[in-house]
Amino acid sequence: MKAFDFLVLLALALALASSFASADDPSPLQDFCVAIPEPENAVFVNGKFCKNPNLTVAGDFSFSGLNIPAFTGNRVGSNVTLVNVDKIPGLNTLGISLARLDFAPYGGLNPPHTHPRATEILVVVEGTLYVGFVTSNPNRLFTKVLYPGDVFVFPIGLIHFQFNIAKTNAVAFAGLSSQNPGVITIANAIFGPNPPINPDVLAKAFQLENAMVEKLQKLFESA
Repeated sequence: MKAFDFLVLLALALALASSFASADDPSPLQDFCVAIPEPENAVFVNGKFCKNPNLTVAGDFSFSGLNIPAFTGNRVGSNVTLVNVDKIPGLNTLGISLARLDFAPYGGLNPPHTHPRATEILVVVEGTLYVGFVTSNPNRLFTKVLYPGDVFVFPIGLIHFQFNIAKTNAVAFAGLSSQNPGVITIANAIFGPNPPINPDVLAKAFQLENAMVEKLQKLFESA
C-alpha cells in the first residue's frame, strides 16, 4: 500500500475514534494535562496527575515505532501494539488512544475480548480479516470480512475478535475512545485468573467435565 494511502487510512481511524471520546472519558477542563508519575502521598485520581504546563515539551505528545511489525510467532498468531496514556503522556484526559494489530498468515487471531472503557474503530491496511462482535443477552453475532481500506466499529464493552483468513500477513490500526481502554481476554479471564476460579463453577457454567476444566486452567494459567 502506498505511504499516502496508509496515512489517509490512519488519519481516518483517529478522526472517527475522536468522535466517540466525549461519551466515555471525562472532558478535560484545560488545553491538556500531560501525565506524570503519582506524587508521593497523593490522593487517588481517576486518570493521571498533570505535569506543570510550563514544563511540557513536544515529546509528551508523540510516539515512534508503529511502522514496525510486531512479533506474531506466539500461540494465537497476533500482536497488539497499544499507544495509550502510558506511551504518550499527553493523551491524559483526552479520551483517545491508538493500536496497531499484526496478524500472522493462516489464522492469526486477536482472540475474543472486550474493552471495558472504550469503543473501537478498526481500519485494515493490509490483508484480509474476518471480524465480529456479540451483543449483550440475548446474544446476536455481527460479522464481516474486511479488506484494505475497510472500517468496522466494535461498541464499548462488547465481546469482539479479529481473525486473519488469508495466506499473507495482515495489519490493521484501531482508534479507541479512552486514554486507557483496558482489555479483558475472555479465555484468559475465565480459565487463567489468579487465583483460579473453582473448577466446579466452570464445569457447571460450560457443561464440561471437571477434568476438562482443569486441563484448560493449566493451559491458560501461564498465558
